[in-house]
Amino acid sequence: MLKGFVTFVMFAAMGSFTIAAIGADSPMTKKGSEFVSVKAAEIKWSDAPSVAPGAKIAVLEGDLKSSGPLTFRVKLPPNTKIGVHTHPLDERVTVLSGTFYFATGDKFDTGKAKAYKAGDALIIPTGTPMYGYTKNNQTVFQVHGTGPWGISFLEGSDASKKKK
Repeated sequence: MLKGFVTFVMFAAMGSFTIAAIGADSPMTKKGSEFVSVKAAEIKWSDAPSVAPGAKIAVLEGDLKSSGPLTFRVKLPPNTKIGVHTHPLDERVTVLSGTFYFATGDKFDTGKAKAYKAGDALIIPTGTPMYGYTKNNQTVFQVHGTGPWGISFLEGSDASKKKK
């Protein structure tokens, strides 16, 4: 059913960033338990072109390429489309601002997407084909789970056009 994947690891496809570099900048990269404070105004955002054009990411906890807990935020500009893709982990997503239109399925269909607003949450099992988009407003959502994290776009999605 899902054959013909074009696999991208975040940022590697564009060569602009590696997951390792982003993980190193997160507030919590040390092993063990310690208090971590993340002030929204102090978050450092990095470009995430392999997610979608204009997308930004901020890793708050963990290393996206390693096993272990991770927490990161994604900022999507208005009128952004994330093609059909899967992830190698269960994702727990909370919309922090704006509206995120999301659906599961192996074909991008705006008619099936539901609007998720600030405070809404999604729990998406490993390997579930999914897609999302924004309309007229910027949207920020937070993802947490147990890594490693990655993104695999189905063949024919918008992301496959980005491969260089």
